[in-house]
Amino acid sequence: MRTTIPASGAYWLRQARLPDASALVDLHIADGVVAAVAPAGSAPDGVDLRCGQVWPCFVDVHTHLDKGHIWTRTPNPDGTFAGALAAVAADRAHWTEADIRLRMEYGLQCAYAHGTAAIRTHLDSDHANAANCWRVFQAMRDEWAGRIALQAASICPLEAYDGDAGQALADMVADAGGILGGVTRLAGPLDAPLPDGFQPRLDRLFALAEDRGLDLDLHVDESGDAGARALHEIARTALLRGFRNRIQCGHCCSLSVQPEAMQREVIAAVAQAGIAVVTLPMCNMYLQDRRPARTPRWRGVTLVHELRAAGVPVSIASDNCGDPFYQYGDHDMLEVMREATRILHLDHSPDWSAAAGATPAGVMGLPMGRVQSGASADLVLFTARYPHELLARPQTDRIVLRRGRVLDAALPDPAMLDGIAPEGAHKEALPA
Repeated sequence: MRTTIPASGAYWLRQARLPDASALVDLHIADGVVAAVAPAGSAPDGVDLRCGQVWPCFVDVHTHLDKGHIWTRTPNPDGTFAGALAAVAADRAHWTEADIRLRMEYGLQCAYAHGTAAIRTHLDSDHANAANCWRVFQAMRDEWAGRIALQAASICPLEAYDGDAGQALADMVADAGGILGGVTRLAGPLDAPLPDGFQPRLDRLFALAEDRGLDLDLHVDESGDAGARALHEIARTALLRGFRNRIQCGHCCSLSVQPEAMQREVIAAVAQAGIAVVTLPMCNMYLQDRRPARTPRWRGVTLVHELRAAGVPVSIASDNCGDPFYQYGDHDMLEVMREATRILHLDHSPDWSAAAGATPAGVMGLPMGRVQSGASADLVLFTARYPHELLARPQTDRIVLRRGRVLDAALPDPAMLDGIAPEGAHKEALPA
C-alpha cells in the first residue's frame, strides 16, 4: 500500500469503506482514537484511501499458543485426530518454560504484525508441564499488554476436574485470571444413554466455574459422529443451573451430520442458553473425515448460518498453527476469514466481518472490534475496495494502525524456531 499515514497528530482518512457497509466514510483520527465517522466528503483534507477497506484490528478467540509450531520437531504421522493427540502427548516432554516461551513469542509476533489485537489461547492443563504453560502465559500476558490482550482457558478431559486434583486445577485457573475449559466428547448411536459419568462431571465443571465466578470455554463434539451430542447437554445444563457467566463452545462439528429435527432443537437450546459458538474451519477441514487414500466427504465444520440466524453469536478463529492438529497457519485472521468464506459459503449472505472482530470481542468482554466514534484507532487498512478484491490476495501490503500510528512490526523469521528441534527429530531438508 502506497498510502502515507502521518506519524503523529490528528488527521483524516478519506474515502474509506468499512467492511459492513457499502457507503464510503471519512474517519477522523485524533489522540489515538476514532474521533469521528463522517460521510465521505466531510473531511477538509487528509489521506485518500481511494475506497480501500478499513477493518478494526482482529480478535482471535480460539488458539493454542502452548502447542504451536512444534511440527518440525514432532509432526503428525498420518494427519488424523488420533495422530495429533499422540504426537502432542509425545512432544510435551520438551515443554520447558523456555521452549513454550519461544513458541508463544513467535506466534504472538505473527499475530501482531498481521493486525490482531486480542487472543484467547487454550492451554493443555492435564499433564506434567501444565504449570509451565500457565506460568509462561501469565508472563507473556504482562509483556504483551498494550499490544495484544491475552486470555487463557484450560483444556483437559472432564475427568481432570474430579476430586481434589480437579479442585486444585480450577484454583490454578482462577488464580491466573483464566477461563475454565474442557473437552466434551460423546460417541455412539443418538438414542444411546449418556455414559454414566458424563452428566455428573459436566455439573462438576459448571459448579467449579460458578464457585469461582469463571466463564466457560469448551471444546465440543469435534468429530463426524452423529451421536456426539455434548452441545445439547451443555445447553440444557446451563439452562437448568441458570449459569450467569459467559459460555463459548468451539468446533461443534457433529451438529452438521445430525438429523435436521435434532439440529433445530439443539440450536434453539444453544440460543436460549446464551451460548456463543466459535468455528475453526481450517483446522477442522484438515482433521475431520481424513482416511488414507480416500477423498473426504464433508467439510468438518458446524452450522454457522443456522446458528447465527437463531441469534447465536458465531465467531471464526485460527485454532492450531504449525502443530500436529494443523501443520499450516500463520496467525493471520484475514487468512482465516478468506478460507472461512470459501469453506462455509459466507459470501452471498449478510456480512460476516464481525465474526473476526466485534463478536469474539464480546465473548472476551473487550471493548474492541468496531470502527466507531470513540473507539481506539486500532485499524487495518487495505487497498482492496470490495470483498472479492480483499479475499483474492493475501493483502501483504496492508497497513496496521495501533492507536492511530502505523505499526512498525515485521513478521518473525521462521528460523527463530530452529533451536527447538533436538538432534534426531524430524527436520525437512534445508540448504546448507
